[in-house]
Amino acid sequence: MDDPRSDAVVFFGATGDLAYKQIFPALLGLVRDEGLSVPIIGVAKAGWGLDQLKEQAADSLKHHGVTDDGTIRKLTDLLRYVDGDYNDDATFNALRKQLGDAKHPLHYLAVPPSLFGTVAEGLAKSGSAEDGRLVIEKPFGHNRESSRELSRLLAKFFPEDAIFRIDHYLGKEPVQNIVYTRFANSFLEPVWNREHVESIQITMAEDFGVQDRGHFYDETGAIRDVVQNHLLQVLAQLTMDPPTGEEHEAMRDQKAALLKAVRPLDPMSVVRGQYDGYQSVDGVRPGSTVETFVAVRLLIESWRWAGVPIFIRAGKRLPVTATEVTVRFKRPPRETFNEVVPNKAGHMRFRISPDVSIGMGVRVKQPGERMVGQDVEMILTEQRPSFMPPYQRLLGDAIRGLGELFGREDIIDAQWRVVNDVLDNVTPVYRYKPGSWGPDEADALLDGHGHWHNPSTS
Repeated sequence: MDDPRSDAVVFFGATGDLAYKQIFPALLGLVRDEGLSVPIIGVAKAGWGLDQLKEQAADSLKHHGVTDDGTIRKLTDLLRYVDGDYNDDATFNALRKQLGDAKHPLHYLAVPPSLFGTVAEGLAKSGSAEDGRLVIEKPFGHNRESSRELSRLLAKFFPEDAIFRIDHYLGKEPVQNIVYTRFANSFLEPVWNREHVESIQITMAEDFGVQDRGHFYDETGAIRDVVQNHLLQVLAQLTMDPPTGEEHEAMRDQKAALLKAVRPLDPMSVVRGQYDGYQSVDGVRPGSTVETFVAVRLLIESWRWAGVPIFIRAGKRLPVTATEVTVRFKRPPRETFNEVVPNKAGHMRFRISPDVSIGMGVRVKQPGERMVGQDVEMILTEQRPSFMPPYQRLLGDAIRGLGELFGREDIIDAQWRVVNDVLDNVTPVYRYKPGSWGPDEADALLDGHGHWHNPSTS
């Protein structure tokens, strides 16, 4: 298949939460901004009809601030609906009829991972998979082996280049901005290596708890929820080598090479925590040892990054909701002005959310006769978070057959390889108070490398 545009969009789980929160707004954006005009077919087992799906779509869009009925009608006029059981061949035969003359449909699976194989097989048996594409949501497995098994299963029905593993984090403008800033500015490359970088920190903090996701979260935990996917992808953007050539696979080739060079975590490099009160959340098992906080120390075994420690932490019920990357540079080789320059004096900071900024930490002279300095941060850019929604960008790319922002099988496997040995209850879980920065034990991971950089609220 020579990467034609998809001529129909099918989304399974059309009556579910993900469709309401993300898919309907993304589809509207594609219809409004890019002229998408292909049939959009919802599939679910809800006893619904087309009118109810249209009402659900309209309600979703109004909930997301769309008030113009004409704009809403542009999407709802494209909607079709198939109601049926995913285990029933009749459901997929009905879908094939709704597809009509479509030859390159895109199938979006907004369903539990346990149904991925069932739906893929149903599509293949009905003839709906031929020359089609398959979009699946994370989690891509529960560990490395189950991820590999999922890939083997899907490969029976779709070729690898037709499988789009969606991680919405890769669709975020500020995450893409990291790799753009690196490779669009030649002054960074000479210092972006082990000779000048002392350490790297990535923090993803949330000031809220697991809320109504207790059952899901208690089977997942922070490592699976955000480290194995989102934050390792951020690390790859930050540390990979420049892509070579013009092919769309060039970027993913470099990500894969970087992630395969990350040393797998061992228990000594991981600190897990759980906030007080987590076990009273509905759906959480009594005595649960699932982590709501994790901090890890990673090493990349490559020429560029040999010996540079990478510290990643993520947690719920922390003081703020923010995601930041801090690259700390090494101190000057000698003290020219008879003062001790702090380790934190030179850094580059990427703020990913909730606002977006890039800052450069430098040391400047204090006014007066003495040659004494102070640490300041220059804000290189600040941007309002008014970007294209990640799901709109990713769904549009999938329709066009562009896989650069999606997970490839070898990349997903490399990410699971990094965390596989520290999943589940292989390290202690320390309690921490809501509103703190996690358990104190996490500080020991930074031994000899200063302190954690705590994102601010501004």
